[in-house]
Amino acid sequence: MARIRIELPERFTFSTDIPLLVSHINYGNHLDNAQLLGIVSEARVRFLKSMGYGELDVEGLGIIVADAALQYRSEAFHGETMRVEMGAADFHEHGCDLVWRMAEAASGREVARGKTGIVFFDYGQRRKATVPEGFGRRFVPA
Repeated sequence: MARIRIELPERFTFSTDIPLLVSHINYGNHLDNAQLLGIVSEARVRFLKSMGYGELDVEGLGIIVADAALQYRSEAFHGETMRVEMGAADFHEHGCDLVWRMAEAASGREVARGKTGIVFFDYGQRRKATVPEGFGRRFVPA
């Protein structure tokens, strides 16, 4: 099977720091792979909140995670602080990818990178919806 390769943008529009707790660590004494997705989910919530949104209210619509891909670059350990950078890319009619990079904050050592595909969803009508105009406009290249 071919390895996943994730291309990242030159710069990200958002970053947040998240400390690694003992509950994030597995028996190998490093960041657990399931916990990595939880940390990325927390970063996604913070990313949306920084723009005045929530996962259930992006200009009146919710989001659904459609897919996720990640690539590990190094180990991470209890007590380290992860800096998660995030941005939006690869827009289509109903969604986009939230691309991210996670690095140890003090050294800059890259721990993982990935992308989470989101689809906008109208929970009232129980169907996917078009990307909200204001959300998409935030990420149009200048």
